Amino acid sequence: MDERLASKQGRVMTMRKMSGNDFDSLVSFFDEMAQTNWLSTIHDQLKSLSGSWENKTVVDVGCGTGRLLYRGLEEANQLIGIDLSEQMVVAAEGLLRSPEMKAKIEVVVGDAYNLPLKESSVDVALSTCVMFLLPEPEKGLIELKRVLCSNGVLAMLNPAPEMNPSRARAYANDHQINGFELESLLAWSNVSTKRHRYTNEELTKLLNTIGFTNIKHVQVLSGLATITIALNV
Repeated sequence: MDERLASKQGRVMTMRKMSGNDFDSLVSFFDEMAQTNWLSTIHDQLKSLSGSWENKTVVDVGCGTGRLLYRGLEEANQLIGIDLSEQMVVAAEGLLRSPEMKAKIEVVVGDAYNLPLKESSVDVALSTCVMFLLPEPEKGLIELKRVLCSNGVLAMLNPAPEMNPSRARAYANDHQINGFELESLLAWSNVSTKRHRYTNEELTKLLNTIGFTNIKHVQVLSGLATITIALNV
């Protein structure tokens, strides 16, 4: 058996599925992380690559405090945030309930394996900090496909195999990243080494198997992570 595949299968067998309680105490950390230069730049790029949100229904699975969805308040028809953590949902509600908003807002507690959405009910599905954390990401991707309409867009962020604390620190040194910017990047890199890190080829194969097509990968953080865009067919 390929050494990398054996390692991946071993992680799946020992990986615990995280609960909302694991994140309830981390609301402030994740909110600050979403506002760092490195992650907010990725969010801007991911939104651009996902296409226009004009008059569309957009869901963010693992929405955290809602910072990514906030970018669509004046564009989307409906924004839906789903998160395991009740406290994240409360924070996202507070951020997204803007008096000048155009979009309808719905933020709910939900599980990536069993999304509280109807089949073919959304146009754009986002996932930036969830799929690589799941013991079985394919289950979450199947759910995303289920709720996406025909030709709906999937936009994900995942760590690449090269992501680890030493590589993340080297990237930070090269780009003069320090303080909380560095702390949050190292935290993300550390979690990544204990979960799933995909090559572009692995992501393409997984998405093709589930039924996605027109798959495009864009490297970010100098190749330590990847934005993936795909169409539902």
